[in-house]
Amino acid sequence: MVQTINQRVAAKIEGDFVVFLIGARLNRWWKFLSFFPIARAMSRMVGELEANRDHGMLHVEMWNGRTTVMVQYWRSFEHLHAYARMRDAQHLPAWADFNRRIGSNGDFGIWHETFMVKAGQYEAVYNNMPEFGLAKASEWVPAAGKQNTAKGRLQLSDGSDEPFYEDNPS
Repeated sequence: MVQTINQRVAAKIEGDFVVFLIGARLNRWWKFLSFFPIARAMSRMVGELEANRDHGMLHVEMWNGRTTVMVQYWRSFEHLHAYARMRDAQHLPAWADFNRRIGSNGDFGIWHETFMVKAGQYEAVYNNMPEFGLAKASEWVPAAGKQNTAKGRLQLSDGSDEPFYEDNPS
Protein backbone atom coordinates (compact mmCIF):
# COMPACT_ATOMS: atom_id res chain seq x y z
CA MET A 1 0.00 0.00 0.00
CA VAL A 2 1.21 3.51 -0.83
CA GLN A 3 1.90 5.72 2.18
CA THR A 4 -0.19 8.88 2.10
CA ILE A 5 0.34 12.18 3.86
CA ASN A 6 -3.00 12.71 5.58
CA GLN A 7 -2.96 16.46 5.99
CA ARG A 8 -3.07 19.51 3.75
CA VAL A 9 0.42 20.22 2.46
CA ALA A 10 1.80 22.49 -0.22
CA ALA A 11 4.83 22.28 -2.49
CA LYS A 12 7.74 24.63 -1.88
CA ILE A 13 10.63 24.98 -4.32
CA GLU A 14 13.35 27.60 -4.29
CA GLY A 15 14.03 29.60 -7.43
CA ASP A 16 12.79 29.27 -10.99
CA PHE A 17 12.01 25.85 -12.48
CA VAL A 18 10.56 24.26 -15.62
CA VAL A 19 7.54 22.02 -16.10
CA PHE A 20 7.97 19.89 -19.22
CA LEU A 21 4.98 17.90 -20.49
CA ILE A 22 5.72 15.23 -23.06
CA GLY A 23 3.87 12.28 -24.52
CA ALA A 24 2.87 10.18 -27.46
CA ARG A 25 -0.41 9.09 -29.01
CA LEU A 26 -1.17 5.89 -30.87
CA ASN A 27 -3.11 7.04 -33.94
CA ARG A 28 -3.42 3.67 -35.70
CA TRP A 29 -4.23 0.86 -33.25
CA TRP A 30 -2.97 -1.86 -35.63
CA LYS A 31 0.52 -0.31 -35.38
CA PHE A 32 0.71 -0.78 -31.60
CA LEU A 33 3.69 -3.15 -31.81
CA SER A 34 5.70 -0.33 -33.38
CA PHE A 35 5.11 1.67 -30.22
CA PHE A 36 7.37 -0.53 -28.08
CA PRO A 37 10.66 0.96 -29.38
CA ILE A 38 9.31 4.44 -28.55
CA ALA A 39 8.32 3.36 -25.05
CA ARG A 40 11.70 1.65 -24.48
CA ALA A 41 13.56 4.75 -25.65
CA MET A 42 11.56 6.96 -23.27
CA SER A 43 12.20 4.53 -20.44
CA ARG A 44 15.95 4.63 -21.14
CA MET A 45 15.93 8.44 -21.18
CA VAL A 46 14.06 8.67 -17.86
CA GLY A 47 16.39 6.08 -16.32
CA GLU A 48 19.41 8.04 -17.51
CA LEU A 49 18.00 11.28 -16.09
CA GLU A 50 17.11 9.70 -12.74
CA ALA A 51 20.60 8.20 -12.49
CA ASN A 52 22.28 11.53 -13.38
CA ARG A 53 20.58 14.20 -11.31
CA ASP A 54 23.21 16.73 -12.44
CA HIS A 55 21.39 16.78 -15.82
CA GLY A 56 18.71 18.80 -14.01
CA MET A 57 15.53 16.71 -14.02
CA LEU A 58 14.02 16.92 -10.53
CA HIS A 59 11.11 14.45 -10.81
CA VAL A 60 8.83 12.72 -13.31
CA GLU A 61 5.24 11.40 -13.21
CA MET A 62 3.65 9.37 -16.05
CA TRP A 63 0.21 8.16 -17.13
CA ASN A 64 -0.29 5.57 -19.87
CA GLY A 65 -3.10 4.99 -22.33
CA ARG A 66 -3.72 5.62 -26.00
CA THR A 67 -2.21 9.02 -25.28
CA THR A 68 0.64 8.99 -22.78
CA VAL A 69 1.33 11.97 -20.58
CA MET A 70 4.60 12.51 -18.73
CA VAL A 71 5.16 15.49 -16.45
CA GLN A 72 8.79 16.35 -15.80
CA TYR A 73 10.08 18.99 -13.39
CA TRP A 74 13.45 20.53 -14.33
CA ARG A 75 15.78 22.86 -12.46
CA SER A 76 16.02 25.17 -15.51
CA PHE A 77 15.34 25.46 -19.22
CA GLU A 78 19.10 25.44 -19.76
CA HIS A 79 19.31 21.98 -18.17
CA LEU A 80 16.43 20.67 -20.32
CA HIS A 81 17.87 22.12 -23.52
CA ALA A 82 21.37 20.87 -22.77
CA TYR A 83 20.08 17.32 -22.19
CA ALA A 84 18.10 17.37 -25.45
CA ARG A 85 21.31 18.19 -27.34
CA MET A 86 23.81 15.95 -25.51
CA ARG A 87 25.56 13.82 -28.12
CA ASP A 88 26.43 11.06 -25.63
CA ALA A 89 22.95 10.81 -24.04
CA GLN A 90 19.86 8.74 -24.92
CA HIS A 91 17.72 11.54 -26.41
CA LEU A 92 19.44 12.28 -29.74
CA PRO A 93 19.63 8.64 -30.92
CA ALA A 94 15.99 8.07 -29.88
CA TRP A 95 14.86 11.20 -31.75
CA ALA A 96 16.81 10.17 -34.87
CA ASP A 97 15.30 6.65 -34.71
CA PHE A 98 11.77 8.03 -34.37
CA ASN A 99 12.25 10.31 -37.37
CA ARG A 100 13.76 7.50 -39.45
CA ARG A 101 11.08 4.90 -38.65
CA ILE A 102 7.98 7.05 -38.18
CA GLY A 103 8.64 10.70 -39.01
CA SER A 104 5.36 12.24 -40.15
CA ASN A 105 3.65 9.05 -41.38
CA GLY A 106 0.71 9.51 -38.98
CA ASP A 107 1.11 6.25 -37.02
CA PHE A 108 2.08 7.97 -33.77
CA GLY A 109 1.80 11.49 -32.57
CA ILE A 110 4.37 12.96 -30.23
CA TRP A 111 4.06 16.19 -28.34
CA HIS A 112 5.65 18.33 -25.69
CA GLU A 113 4.99 21.61 -23.93
CA THR A 114 7.48 23.61 -21.89
CA PHE A 115 6.53 26.01 -19.10
CA MET A 116 9.16 28.20 -17.45
CA VAL A 117 8.00 29.07 -13.94
CA LYS A 118 9.41 32.06 -12.09
CA ALA A 119 10.15 31.74 -8.39
CA GLY A 120 6.94 31.96 -6.36
CA GLN A 121 4.68 31.93 -9.45
CA TYR A 122 3.16 28.52 -8.82
CA GLU A 123 0.57 27.00 -6.53
CA ALA A 124 0.26 23.37 -5.46
CA VAL A 125 -1.67 21.75 -2.63
CA TYR A 126 -2.20 18.10 -1.69
CA ASN A 127 -4.33 16.28 0.87
CA ASN A 128 -4.39 12.54 1.58
CA MET A 129 -1.89 11.97 -1.23
CA PRO A 130 1.38 10.10 -1.43
CA GLU A 131 4.42 12.16 -2.36
CA PHE A 132 3.51 13.47 -5.80
CA GLY A 133 4.18 16.05 -8.48
CA LEU A 134 5.96 19.28 -7.71
CA ALA A 135 6.07 18.48 -4.00
CA LYS A 136 8.00 15.30 -4.77
CA ALA A 137 10.37 17.36 -6.94
CA SER A 138 10.91 19.82 -4.09
CA GLU A 139 9.59 19.71 -0.54
CA TRP A 140 6.31 19.45 1.35
CA VAL A 141 5.31 22.24 3.72
CA PRO A 142 2.18 22.42 5.88
CA ALA A 143 -0.68 24.23 4.13
CA ALA A 144 -1.28 26.54 7.06
CA GLY A 145 -1.12 30.28 7.55
CA LYS A 146 -0.25 31.90 4.22
CA GLN A 147 -0.04 28.42 2.68
CA ASN A 148 -3.71 27.81 3.58
CA THR A 149 -5.20 29.40 0.42
CA ALA A 150 -4.27 29.51 -3.25
CA LYS A 151 -3.82 33.29 -3.05
CA GLY A 152 -1.56 32.88 -0.04
CA ARG A 153 0.56 30.22 -1.74
CA LEU A 154 0.87 32.53 -4.75
CA GLN A 155 1.73 35.43 -2.43
CA LEU A 156 -1.25 37.38 -3.78
CA SER A 157 -3.03 37.62 -0.45
CA ASP A 158 -4.12 41.02 0.73
CA GLY A 159 -5.28 39.52 4.03
CA SER A 160 -8.94 39.44 2.98
CA ASP A 161 -9.12 35.88 1.70
CA GLU A 162 -10.40 33.34 4.19
CA PRO A 163 -10.04 29.59 3.76
CA PHE A 164 -13.22 28.09 2.32
CA TYR A 165 -13.16 25.21 4.78
CA GLU A 166 -12.63 24.71 8.49
CA ASP A 167 -9.39 23.08 9.64
CA ASN A 168 -11.12 21.65 12.72
CA PRO A 169 -14.88 21.67 12.18
CA SER A 170 -16.80 21.36 15.45
